[in-house]
Amino acid sequence: MSDALIDPTIGGYTLTDGGLTPDPARGLANAVFLRLMTPLGSYWADATLGSRLHELARQKDLARVAVLAKAYSEQALQPLLDDGRASAIAVTTKQSHDGWLRLRVAVIDAGGREHIFEHNVRVM
Repeated sequence: MSDALIDPTIGGYTLTDGGLTPDPARGLANAVFLRLMTPLGSYWADATLGSRLHELARQKDLARVAVLAKAYSEQALQPLLDDGRASAIAVTTKQSHDGWLRLRVAVIDAGGREHIFEHNVRVM
């Protein structure tokens, strides 16, 4: 059985017909979510898990913030490449100047399948 899917828009598990929805990316969706949304160093079992994206919450919605978000995301997701669960990761950003910076994360898994994940980062 695969991991239950975490919905990045609500930060909770996704239900289908009253039961937990399995992660169609076989754990990669949850791994991406946890690495992006956990503040770096805050997880008790692994101080290297997480990202610095939380530092952007008080930043103005400027072009340099998108550059930082891309770099922070790539740093946070590097362990997926290191442990062989992913063979490639590409992060792009989109600014709508509405208080949210949108991340699009394309992950090629070890089997060569591409998975797209979307995450929002709060900015000012």
